[in-house]
Amino acid sequence: MRTLRADRGLVLDAGAAWLDLVATVGVRFAPVSTERLESPERLAEWLAAEGLAPGRPPGPDDLAAARELREALASLALAVVDRVPADPEAVAALERHLAADRPRRLAAGSPGLGLEPPADTAAALGWVARQAADQLAAPQAAHLRACADPACRSLYLDPGGRRRWCSSGRCGSRARVREHRRRLAG
Repeated sequence: MRTLRADRGLVLDAGAAWLDLVATVGVRFAPVSTERLESPERLAEWLAAEGLAPGRPPGPDDLAAARELREALASLALAVVDRVPADPEAVAALERHLAADRPRRLAAGSPGLGLEPPADTAAALGWVARQAADQLAAPQAAHLRACADPACRSLYLDPGGRRRWCSSGRCGSRARVREHRRRLAG
């Protein structure tokens, strides 16, 4: 069992909202991982950052649901990346969240178009689940990558197929420093 510590920084650069949800646990495979959704208020911040702020603020049950979806998506995405069978429990959890998906209506705005906010957190998570299912079960899944740092393995979309790290500024820099030190010691 991993230990989670709180982390105030949201990671919003994985290429899709569902991957950003998975990234709310940092360095997932290290002895001490970082928890970025430590409260319903934090979940509200994440939803707002993704443009999914619901009409009603999230509560403790919504936080538990978001974490459940996050862990299911992490499991399913890593199964795709590692080319192993998907965990049936993760599939079932994703299906439960898909049941809450409702199409978001367009709203005329200035400038252009926008989307109406989801009615509640369950609907917002249903939309995230739909986005994940659409990408995981489509040819786009071939663009899914995991960070080359074995402690991190953060997931991201890489349509160009050239990235090795989730972030050149985080894991990429650490890997380059480790390699430099190895060469100097060698």
